[in-house]
Amino acid sequence: MGTILLEGMEFFSFHGCFKEEQIIGTKFIVDLSVEADLSVSEDSDHLNDTLDYVGLYQCVKKEMAVKSHLLEHVAKRILTAVRNGYPAVDRINLKISKINPPMGGKMQQVCYQTEWIK
Repeated sequence: MGTILLEGMEFFSFHGCFKEEQIIGTKFIVDLSVEADLSVSEDSDHLNDTLDYVGLYQCVKKEMAVKSHLLEHVAKRILTAVRNGYPAVDRINLKISKINPPMGGKMQQVCYQTEWIK
């Protein structure tokens, strides 16, 4: 079993319940961790024997581009895209952070974290 981590992916997206958030947008940070049996790629040194992290990034990027009210909804779409695109994945951990959310006070970020296990 091995883990591939994509940490600190930055996106400027339009997620939020407030109308202004869906118009102005804000910065998001996404961390994705996927686990699978990567023993074949450990020996073969071939890209087609592993989980291509460029493709994993593209799954996240595509879903982050779709406007949503809730981070939970964005996360569900990302989990589904990764599961459908990479059936060998046994476990997914995902964290989406909204930077400087409009909370009426100073706050670094709010986050939604979820996990899927086969």
